[in-house]
Amino acid sequence: MIDINLLRDRPDELRAALTRRGAEIDVGRLVELDASLRLIRRSAEEARAGQKVIGKEIATLPAEGRPAAVERAAVLADEYKRLSADADELQAEFDALWVTVPNLAHESVPTGETDADNVEIKQWGVPRVFDFDVRDHQDIGEALGIIDVVAGAKVSGSRFAYLKGQAVMLELGLVRWALELLSGEGFTPVIPPVLVREEALFGTGFFPADREQVYSLGDDDLYLVGTAEVPLAALHADEILTGELPIRYAGFSTCFRREAGTYGKDTRGIFRVHQFDKVEMFSFCHPDTSWAEHEFLFGMEERIVQALELPYRVMNVAAGDLGSSAAKKYDIEAWIPSQNTYREITSCSNTTDYQARRLKIRMKDDTGNRTIHTLNGTAVAVGRTILAIIENHQQSDGTVLLPEAIRPYAGFDVLGA
Repeated sequence: MIDINLLRDRPDELRAALTRRGAEIDVGRLVELDASLRLIRRSAEEARAGQKVIGKEIATLPAEGRPAAVERAAVLADEYKRLSADADELQAEFDALWVTVPNLAHESVPTGETDADNVEIKQWGVPRVFDFDVRDHQDIGEALGIIDVVAGAKVSGSRFAYLKGQAVMLELGLVRWALELLSGEGFTPVIPPVLVREEALFGTGFFPADREQVYSLGDDDLYLVGTAEVPLAALHADEILTGELPIRYAGFSTCFRREAGTYGKDTRGIFRVHQFDKVEMFSFCHPDTSWAEHEFLFGMEERIVQALELPYRVMNVAAGDLGSSAAKKYDIEAWIPSQNTYREITSCSNTTDYQARRLKIRMKDDTGNRTIHTLNGTAVAVGRTILAIIENHQQSDGTVLLPEAIRPYAGFDVLGA
C-alpha cells in the first residue's frame, strides 16, 4: 500500500494520481474516515489515561471519597469501550477502501487505461521473411508429437496441454540455462512453494484486486500462485533486512491462473493456459536505487530474449493497464509469425514500497528503519517462450532449428530431428 501521509498531506495529488490510473476510489471519504478515526482514537486514549489517573488516586482518597472516584473511573471505562468500538468500525471501513488503492504510476508511465495506450519504446531484431507457408506452434507441435492440447482438454478441460518428448527436454533446458545465467549475476535460485496463505497474496497486491484470477483450496485456506513473485516477496515478510542489498532471487515454479474474463481469447495452443512454468526474477533493494534496479532486471530479460534470437518490441505499459502493485512496467512482446504481430512473453515491474508496506519488510541504515523496495521480472515464461521459438525458428520440412544458446542445455539442435 502507499504511504498514508500522502492521503493526509496531499489528497489532491493522490486524487489526480488515481484518476490517471483509472481507479474510481473516493479519496474524500478516505480523508473523512482517517480524520474521524484519529480523533476518536485520541479521545479514547484520553479516556483511558483519565481512568488510570483516577485508579491511582483512589488508594490515596479517604473512604468517603472513594465511591465517587470509582464511579468516575467506571464512566471513563465505559466511554473508552464505546469509543474503541466506534474506532474499530471506522477502521474496518477505512481499511476496506484503503487496500483497494493501487500504487501510484511513475511520471514516465504513459497515460491511458488499456493495452492500446501502451507506448512502444524500442524494437530489436527483424521478423523473419519465410519462403514457405508459416504454420502456428500448435500445428507444428502436434505434427512433431510434442504438444497435445486434445489430451489436455480430455483430462483437465480447456486451456491445458501435455508437453511431450523433445518439448520436455527443451523446457528443462530453458530453465537450467536461465538459472545458470541469473546465478552468474548474483541471483539465488529458488524453488518456492506454489500454495500460499491469503496474507501472501494480499501482501503482494494480488488481493483484493485479482482474487477472481486465483485458484483456491477452501478446505485448507491456501491458494495456488500465478507467479513465483508471490512466495518470493513473502519470503522476507515481517523482517528488517540488515545485510547487503540488493537481495536477488530467481524462482522457478509452476504457476496457475484462472484467466477469468478471457473467454474466447487465445484459445488455440499454449499461449494462454491455466497451468504453466516460469522462471521469475525478484529483488529486494534500497529505496534510492530501485529505478536503476528496474533497468537492470529489464536488461536481463533483454539478454535472454536476444540470446534466443526472438525479434521483439518493448512496451511502456500505460497507467491504467498496470497491476495494482506496479509503479512502472515494461513488457517484452516477441514476434509471433502465425499471428503477424507481437505478443507479450515477459514483463518487468518496479513496485517501489507498495508490497513491502503490506508485507512489513524494512531495512536498517544510518537513518534508521526504512521500507524497502521490491521488483520483479519474468526471466522465462516457458510455454510462451517455447511457442515463440517454434514459430520463429520453424523450417520448411516441419522441424525447428533451436537457437544456438539453448542447444547444449536441450541436448539437441533440432526439434523433430
